[in-house]
Amino acid sequence: MSSPVRSWRMAFLTLRDETLASPPRPTVLHLLNHLIFSQSQSLIAAVLDLPPHEVTSDVMFLLELARNISHTEGLEDVITSFIELSHFIHSISICASLQMNSTSWALVLDSFKRIVEIFVGKAQTNKIFVGNVTVIKATKLCLESIRCLFNLYQATALLSENEQLLNFLLQVVTCFHGESIYSSCLSDNHKVFDYNNVLEVQTIAFTMIGEVYSRVGSSLSVRIWQSSIELLSKVMDILASKTLLVEDNIMATFYIELLHCLHLLLANPRGSLSGHVAGFVAALRIFFHYGLTNKSHLSSTSKNLNFVESSKSRSGPYRPPHLRKKFVENVQLKDEESLFSSEQELSLSSDSDCSDNDGSATDARSNHFAKARLGAIVCIQDLCRADPKLFTAQWTMLLPSSDVLLHRKYGTTLMSCLLFDSSLKVRIAAATTIMAMLDGPSSVFLQVAEFRESSKCGSFTALSTSLGHILMQLHSGTLYLIKHETLSRLLVPSFRILMLLISSTPYSRMSAELLSTVISSVQARIEEGFPLQSDRNSLLAAAINCLTVALSVSPSSVHVNNFLLVEVSTGFLDGQRKSGVLYSLVHYSEQLTSPSVSLEALQALKAMAHNYPNTMVLCWEQVSSTIYRVLKFSHEDPARSWRGNFENTIGAVRERVMAAGIKVLDECLRAISGFKGTEDLSNDKLLDSPFTSDYVKTKAVSSAPFYGLESPASTKDESKMCELASERWSEAIVKHMPMIIQHSSAMVRAASVTCFAGMTSSVFFSLPQDKQDFIIRSSIDAALSDDVPSVRSAACRAIGVIACFPQIFHSTEILEKFIEAAEHNAHDSLVSVRIAASWALANICDSIGHCIDAQPFETGSIASREGTQFISLLADSALRLASDNDKVKANAVRALGNLARFVQFTNQPAAHGEPIDCVRSTVIDNGQNLSKDDLNGRSDSFQSVSSGNFYWLGKMVQAFLSCVTTGNVKVQWNVCHALSNLFFNKTLKLQYMDWAPSVFSILLLLLRDSSNFKIRIQAAAALAVPESINDYGRSYYDVLHGVEHILENFSRDQISAPSSFKYLIALEKQLTSTMLHVLGLASRTDHLAVQDFLVKKASFLIEWLKGLCSSLEETSSSAEEAKFVASVNLKKDAIFRTVRSLIEVYESSNHHSVARRFDRLANGLL
Repeated sequence: MSSPVRSWRMAFLTLRDETLASPPRPTVLHLLNHLIFSQSQSLIAAVLDLPPHEVTSDVMFLLELARNISHTEGLEDVITSFIELSHFIHSISICASLQMNSTSWALVLDSFKRIVEIFVGKAQTNKIFVGNVTVIKATKLCLESIRCLFNLYQATALLSENEQLLNFLLQVVTCFHGESIYSSCLSDNHKVFDYNNVLEVQTIAFTMIGEVYSRVGSSLSVRIWQSSIELLSKVMDILASKTLLVEDNIMATFYIELLHCLHLLLANPRGSLSGHVAGFVAALRIFFHYGLTNKSHLSSTSKNLNFVESSKSRSGPYRPPHLRKKFVENVQLKDEESLFSSEQELSLSSDSDCSDNDGSATDARSNHFAKARLGAIVCIQDLCRADPKLFTAQWTMLLPSSDVLLHRKYGTTLMSCLLFDSSLKVRIAAATTIMAMLDGPSSVFLQVAEFRESSKCGSFTALSTSLGHILMQLHSGTLYLIKHETLSRLLVPSFRILMLLISSTPYSRMSAELLSTVISSVQARIEEGFPLQSDRNSLLAAAINCLTVALSVSPSSVHVNNFLLVEVSTGFLDGQRKSGVLYSLVHYSEQLTSPSVSLEALQALKAMAHNYPNTMVLCWEQVSSTIYRVLKFSHEDPARSWRGNFENTIGAVRERVMAAGIKVLDECLRAISGFKGTEDLSNDKLLDSPFTSDYVKTKAVSSAPFYGLESPASTKDESKMCELASERWSEAIVKHMPMIIQHSSAMVRAASVTCFAGMTSSVFFSLPQDKQDFIIRSSIDAALSDDVPSVRSAACRAIGVIACFPQIFHSTEILEKFIEAAEHNAHDSLVSVRIAASWALANICDSIGHCIDAQPFETGSIASREGTQFISLLADSALRLASDNDKVKANAVRALGNLARFVQFTNQPAAHGEPIDCVRSTVIDNGQNLSKDDLNGRSDSFQSVSSGNFYWLGKMVQAFLSCVTTGNVKVQWNVCHALSNLFFNKTLKLQYMDWAPSVFSILLLLLRDSSNFKIRIQAAAALAVPESINDYGRSYYDVLHGVEHILENFSRDQISAPSSFKYLIALEKQLTSTMLHVLGLASRTDHLAVQDFLVKKASFLIEWLKGLCSSLEETSSSAEEAKFVASVNLKKDAIFRTVRSLIEVYESSNHHSVARRFDRLANGLL
C-alpha cells in the first residue's frame, strides 16, 4: 500500500470515527481542516490508486457532512471550509470516475445547492460581488463539479432529476445576472477582474442548461421551458439596452454559451413565443456586427474571405485598437490565457465548428467573435421557423430597405452579414436564415408589397411600401452576390435565395424592369461560368432553375416579353447570336452528358413557352430540332452500358429528360395552336339575362399558354395560324411521336399522350385524315391497353378534350370507343385515374347533347338507335361515380347534369293521375318544339331506352341532394349547375315532382349560407331557370321570400374570405337577375301569402328598383358604344316587365296607392 493511499484511508477512517457522535460544527470544521484540507494535495494524488467505489463513498461522506453543518445558524465560519471543500471535490471529480447512482446524485445536488446558496448569500453582502473573488471562484468550482458528476450519471438519470438540476441552474443564473455585469464601461481593474469571474460562473451555468436541453429538452415540462425562456428573455433584454457589446474573450465565451442555450430552447419550442420575439430580435441584432465594429479589413464579396496574417513579428498578443488602453492591459493578458485554458472545457462547440481558418491568436480571436455572431443568426433562424407567420412582423428590423451594398458600422442586417461578414460560416448562416424567412407563409404576406420611388411624405411609411423597398434591396444584394461570388458554398444558397425571392415577389407591383433585370443578371452569370469544374453542373442547374422560376412568374412581364423578342430578332433565328437566354437554354438542353443541367434547361424552355408563347412560336424550328436531338439521343442510348442500381438511376434521369423535352414540345404546340382550354360547347342560357351577360369572368386555364401579352389568334389571320399549326402538328406526329408514343418508359408515354390534350378543334379538323385517326387511335389504345395508370389517366384527359370538338361524334364508332375507354378506367383502383375518366365522361355527355341537335337522323348518327343505347350506360356509370372521391364526384355530378338537360323523362304521373304519353322521344332538342315527323322518327329510335329514364331521374336527384351534404365546394357548385340543366329540360314537370320542394330548399340554403360566392352565384342562377310559375309549384313563395330576404340584407353580408371579394359584383348582379325574374312571375298567381308578402315589402322593392334605374342612367350616360346602349335597353325592359307584374299584383289585391307608386316608376322607364 502506497503512502498516499495509506494517508487517504487513515484520514477518512479517523474522520468517520470522530464524527460518529455528531460533534458540534466547530469540531467538524476543525477535523476537516486538520485531517483533509491540510494534506489535500497528497490525498488527491492517491485518488488514482484507490478503488472507485471507495473514493465515491468517501466523497459522499464529505458532502453529507457539509450538508449537515450547513443547516445550523451562523455560517460565517463555514465559508472558508466550504471553499476548501469545493477545491478538493473539484480536483477529485476531474481525475476520478466516481460511481454515481440516484442516491448519491441526490446527495450531490442537495449538498452543492446548499453550499452555493451560502456562497451567493456571502457574496451578495458586499455589493455586486466585489471583493469576493475567492467565493465566486469556489462557486464556479461547485458548478464544474456538479457538471462532471452528472455526466457520469446522466445515462440513467430520470427526467425529474434533470428538471431538478435545471431548476438549480436557473436559480444560479437569477442570483448572478444583473445589468452592471454586462456593461462595457468598468471603472477599475479590480471590478473587471471580479466581473469576469461572475461571467465565468454564468457561462458554466448556461453551458449546463444547454446540456440538459440537448439531452431531454423535448421531454421537459412546459412550465420549466417557460421559466427558462423568461430568464433568457430578461438577460437578452439587458443586452438589448446596451449600445455596445463588450469585445473580449471572456465576454465572448459567455455570449456564445448564452446564445447556444437560447438556440436549444428555440429550436424545440414548447409554448408560444409571441411575447418574446420582438425582444429577442432586438437583442440578437446587436450581435450582427460583434467583433467587427472597428475592423478596417472587412471582407468583400468579390475577394477571398480568409484573413491574411501579417508577416511582421509581434512581441505580445494582438490587441485591437479599442482595447489598447493601459488600465485593461492585465485583463487583456488574462483574456488570452482564458481563451486557451478554459474555452474548450466550457464551450459546447469546438473552434473548428465555426472558424474558417487556423493560425495566429488574432485569427483565433476573430473566430471566437464570429461564433457569437453565428449563434445570434442561428437563433434568428430558430425564431423564424418556430412561428413564420408571427415572425413576419420583424422583417423591417432584420432586412435592408435602402443602400444594401453600402456597409455600415451599425444598423447591420442579415443581408449585410451575408455580403460583408469576415466569416464564411456566418455568411452561410445568414443565407440560410434569409431562406427560412422567404419560405413558407411569407410568400402570401409579401403579396401586399409595392415599390414606390422614395418620396418624403411624412414620417409614416405604409407596410406595403416598406416591404416593397425590402424586396428591391434583397434583389440588389442577391444579384450582386451572384455576380461577384466565387465560392460555391455561398453561390448555392445565393441561387436558392433568389429562387425563393422570385417566387414570393409580386412583380406586377414592383419596378417594371425588375424581373427582366433578374433574368439578364442570372443569364450573365451563366455565360461567365463557374471556376471549379467539380461544382459547375450543380451551380449551372441552380442558376437555370432561377431562370425557370423567373420565366414562370404570373402575370407575364411586358419587359421580359420585349426583352425576349429583341433577342430573337437579333440573330438567334439564323444562328448568328451565340448568347442570350434563348441561346443558353437551347444550348444546355442538348448537354445530355449532364442530365441535371439538360433537365433544368428544358423546364425553363417549357416555362417560357407557357408564359411567352409568341416568342416560342417564332423559334419553332430551333426548339423542334433540339427536342428531336434530345429524344433521339435517349432513344438510341438507353444507358445499357451501365450496370446494377446505377443503370436504373441513369435510366430514370434520362426518362425525366425525355419527358421534359416532350413537355416543351407540348407547350410549343399549344402555343402555336392557340389552345385556351377545353372548348366550351354549352349554349348557356344562364347568361341570357342582361344583368349577368355583361359580367362574365374569364376562366384561367392552367394548362393553356398565357396569351395576356399577345394572342396569336387576335393578331394574325386565323386561317393562316390554323394552317401553320396544322403543319407543326403534322411534323410532330411524323418526326417526334414515333420515338415516344410506344416508348418503354411510362413517364415518356404519358407525356406523349398528354400532347393530344392540347389540341384545338380547328387544328384537329385541318389535319389530314390519317393524322386525325392516329391521334384518336393512340388515345384510345393508351386508355384501354396500357398497363400503367399514369398513361391511362393521360389518355382519358386527351379523350375528354377531343370529345368536346364539334362534329367529333360524326358516327357512333368514335363515341362507342370513347365511352368504352372512359368507362373502363372509371373502375380503376387508383383515384387519379378515376378522376380523369369521370372528367372525360362528363365531357362526352356534354358533347352528345350538342351533337344530337346538330346531326341529322341518318344511320350511324348519335340520334339513331345505335347511338342512344349508350345514354343509359353513361347514366349508370355517373350515378355510381357520384358516391366516389370528391373530385370524382364533382365530375359525375356534371355528367348527370349534362344528361339531364337533353334526355326525356318518361313514365311520369300526370296531373289528376292521368299518364303522360310514354312513347315520346328520349332526347329533346334543346327545348325547341319538334315536328310530328321528327318526333315519330325519334320515337322509334328511343323506345327501347325510354322505360328506364324515369327510374334514374329519381336516383339522379337523390345523388344531387346527397352530394350537397357530403361533397366539397366544387361538388356543391356542380350540383347547382346540374340542377340548372335539369330545370331546362322541357319534358320535366317540376310541379308534379315530389322532390321539387327539397331541391328548391337546398338551392335557397346554399344561396343564403354558403361561404363560397361562386356556389351562391350558381344557386341563384339555378333558381332563375324555371320559366313559369307552375314550374316553381308550391315552392314559389319560398323562393320569392328567400331571394328577397338575401337581397335586402346583402349589404350586411359578411365576407369570410378575401378571395370572395372578386365575386361580389357577380353575385349581386345574379341576385338582381333572379329577383327580377321571380317578381316578373308574381302577377300570375292569386296566392294570398304572395300578395301579402309583396305588400309588406313594397317600400323596399320600390327603393331597390329605383336604385337599379339610377344605375342604368349612370351607365347610359357614360356608354360610348352601341352594344352598351343595347344592354341598357334590355335591362330597362327587364325592370319594366317586373314593375308591370307588381302593379298587377297590387291592383288585384286592392292596394291602389302602392300600385300608383310603381306606375310612376314604370312611366319613367318609357
